[in-house]
Amino acid sequence: MQAHELFRHLRMPELGDVRQYVRTLPTNTLMGFGAFAALTTYWYATRPKALKPPCDLAMQSVEVEGGEHARRSSILNSDELLTYYYDDVRTVYDLFQRGVQVSNNGPCLGVRKPNQPYEWISYKEWVIIEQGCYAFSMVVVPLYDTLGTEAITYIVNKADLSLVFCDKPDKAKLLLTSVEKGETPVLNTIVIMEPFGLDLVERGKKCGVEVFSMRDIEELGRAHRQKPIPPKPEDLAVICFTSGTTGNPKGAMITHQNIVSNASAFVKTAEKTFMPSSDDVLISFLPLAHMFERIVECVVLCHGARIGFFQGDIRLLMDDLKTLQPTIFPVVPRLLNRMFDKIFGQADTSLKRWMLDFASKRKEAELRSGIVRNNSFWDKVVFRKIQASLGGKVRLMITGAAPVSASVLTFLRAALGCQFYEGYGQTECTAGCSLSVPGDWTAGHVGAPMPCSIIKLVDVQEMNYLAAKGEGEVCVKGPNVFRGYLKDPEKTAEALDKDGWLHTGDIGKWLPNGTLKIIDRKKHIFKLAQGEYIAPEKIENVYLRCEALAQVFVHGESLQAFLVAIVVPDPETLRNWAKKKGFEGSYEELCKNKDLKKYILEDMVRIGKESGLKSFEQVKDIVMHAEMFSIENGLLTPTLKAKRPELRKYFQSQIEELYANAKM
Repeated sequence: MQAHELFRHLRMPELGDVRQYVRTLPTNTLMGFGAFAALTTYWYATRPKALKPPCDLAMQSVEVEGGEHARRSSILNSDELLTYYYDDVRTVYDLFQRGVQVSNNGPCLGVRKPNQPYEWISYKEWVIIEQGCYAFSMVVVPLYDTLGTEAITYIVNKADLSLVFCDKPDKAKLLLTSVEKGETPVLNTIVIMEPFGLDLVERGKKCGVEVFSMRDIEELGRAHRQKPIPPKPEDLAVICFTSGTTGNPKGAMITHQNIVSNASAFVKTAEKTFMPSSDDVLISFLPLAHMFERIVECVVLCHGARIGFFQGDIRLLMDDLKTLQPTIFPVVPRLLNRMFDKIFGQADTSLKRWMLDFASKRKEAELRSGIVRNNSFWDKVVFRKIQASLGGKVRLMITGAAPVSASVLTFLRAALGCQFYEGYGQTECTAGCSLSVPGDWTAGHVGAPMPCSIIKLVDVQEMNYLAAKGEGEVCVKGPNVFRGYLKDPEKTAEALDKDGWLHTGDIGKWLPNGTLKIIDRKKHIFKLAQGEYIAPEKIENVYLRCEALAQVFVHGESLQAFLVAIVVPDPETLRNWAKKKGFEGSYEELCKNKDLKKYILEDMVRIGKESGLKSFEQVKDIVMHAEMFSIENGLLTPTLKAKRPELRKYFQSQIEELYANAKM
């Protein structure tokens, strides 16, 4: 059978789809693979043309005038940075009003109960807190209940919060306790969204705090209607307290211009290949107090699109995805790693793994030539189930907040067949300062400077990173860089220098095509006994590629000559992984198995070597711990970063034992 005949058969309605056709291929292996190869050749000959990228992909950033080797996006026509995309959108208030108009007051927010469809609230009906605050030039201060009572008390006082909204009565009780103790005298009003008892109102009266329901506040608003007092671009919009891995949280002051410039820069970067519309739907499951999620939501709201919230349980996210069928899906690397491991875990035969690998290589070849699609032969035969698990309609994904493995990102870009961006940034530059450029779907870098930012690299001599060699600490300047930390000039001066450059604490390297690669971390570095500098987070990210592991905490001390680690095996993969090594038992039993521990340590060292870790960067011994580090047990921040001092303290006895055993 000729290739063009095979292709014609794929279109025959009685065959239904490609998988059904594949079953009709000759049983003779050589003939079957011959037909497969012929079809592949024909498919490539007839594949669609790539969309034109927004700039020359061989030169995605260019040096700005004025020395220092700072670089800006090649998408821009001059050194003038982008502050807004739409003339009538200069604040987050304007942004929402534009969404109301372009959606024609269409659906805005959606929620669902278990086994129920999504129910939608329209744009004009949505008077929920954040937009209500912006309409009257108020500043929003997000509070995580998981920060703990001490940190919440600190933030309420630091930000002079007189009014706090809570979703649940339990959180209101925590706040009232701190008022009763005299710890937060400034707090005088609490609004609770869910139903609560009158006892809370009485308790509030006794300590001078008025307690309202959300419905009470809405009624008050209707009875005393006032015209909005819209903010100006330079006004503060959010004080985002970064939970921090050490000491008290710091309140990053973020203006309306910061937010609008960051959201506008994303729209500008993607405009030729992706422009959101009122038909788009975002799945929201990342923390709403996290600026990465907030910026994505701003882009969505500005274009009249919808936001569907997950049910609040990450275990039900896949069910929410199937029901909502989102077109926009922001993710974090932890979720991508889970997806990747699950896909390959289900490929339980050598033939299935070969098919996955073969099909992904064919799709990767298309990605390298700028073609992004989900309707190829390989999508229909191999990847359709994977795409359907996300609802089947995803047009855009974006990952940030932590490093992602190049192999994981490349595979998922191929498998999911959608625009898949990787960004880099931090709260202090609102969310992002660099982003993938459409057309460059290679992994292993974090894209070029966004159109709202210029980036330079600064010498870190103690770690031998020199800007003259295109390496150094990543520093950012532009309309997305924050104002500083609330009432903390000392910490502000550490982050922002006198010329307005934000020092990120990350080490970057310019690649030949003008993209940025994050190669190390300046923060949390320490020395070993021989004087070698260690960046533990870089090493942890390498070890997290071990199939059997879910979490890793690398520890070292200046009085010790080597590193040790606490590792949490992955409850979903450990038993299968252990079985291949000849070990059986429950998760807890396997975590205590000393012989299995040796195999896991060997696997870590192997992956470390493959990833280029130096011998002194490899751990010499580990402890296997059966409980995940979490926000609830105080070992992770609300943005899922390790609380290093808490981890050191929590595992102090195990760490001491590891070092003691090494000396025996």
